Amino acid sequence: MTAEHSKKNEDPSAETVRDIAQTFVRTRLAAGSLDDYPGPVPTDLATAYRVQDHAIELWPESIGGWKVGRIPPAVEDQFGCDRLAGPIFADTILHWDGSSTPAMPVFADGGAAVEAEFVVVIRDDAPDDKVAWSREESEAMIEELRIGLEIASSPLVDINGRGPAVVASDFGNNLGLIVGPAIPGWLDRDVNTLTSATYVDDVLVGEGGAYGLTGGVTRSVQFLLTLAAQRGLPLRAGDVIATGQTTGIHDVLPGQLVRMPFGADGSDGELTCTIVAAGPR
Repeated sequence: MTAEHSKKNEDPSAETVRDIAQTFVRTRLAAGSLDDYPGPVPTDLATAYRVQDHAIELWPESIGGWKVGRIPPAVEDQFGCDRLAGPIFADTILHWDGSSTPAMPVFADGGAAVEAEFVVVIRDDAPDDKVAWSREESEAMIEELRIGLEIASSPLVDINGRGPAVVASDFGNNLGLIVGPAIPGWLDRDVNTLTSATYVDDVLVGEGGAYGLTGGVTRSVQFLLTLAAQRGLPLRAGDVIATGQTTGIHDVLPGQLVRMPFGADGSDGELTCTIVAAGPR
């Protein structure tokens, strides 16, 4: 269930891993694009997280949270896990108060999509030496559940079509997260009422909810607590966790308007943003 347990088909050198990570970081900072993967394509999660770890070291901002993505059931056995993860950097997390419609950047010449998410806020610092978490222990680490809108964007063209290891290697294909209001009493509700929808330019492109997350939001937290600890990056109080897309992965372009209502008729809140082209940092 971890990077170490995923199938390893190749073991690129430290220099190769560093070069791949440097190319991703350099291209992200320049808001550029990549038509091809910048090195040997990783086929296992262990290699993907080696690339990601090095890119995290190179990135100029600190981690403020994580995104969790579902690995398709058809290839779970191949990768030895049901989920993957990527960092969300603090300067790309927007705690939205609803007062305006924020502009969210994407890599216009790479891959750009949005995802409706249920976002967990972590209650306490995870112990540095704890690397195994039960479902009950993981649920106790949840301070609150909020609604969220993830910007899934990478300089790599068609990143989502290149497999889970490629996605994981480039920060899990994340470029930002809007965090909305908390959902009171979410643990006591029927999971089927935790619904979501995505509109792009007022056209409904997807519907779903937390009920579509295999194992629920708690399983995503359990997975991440374990993985992050094994990588020497234990979760900290206040970290936000985007627990997985609930309406699909929806391609977007600069200039488009995204709207995501949560709950019946938006009863749990609604998030909106305009998509803009990212500029160089």
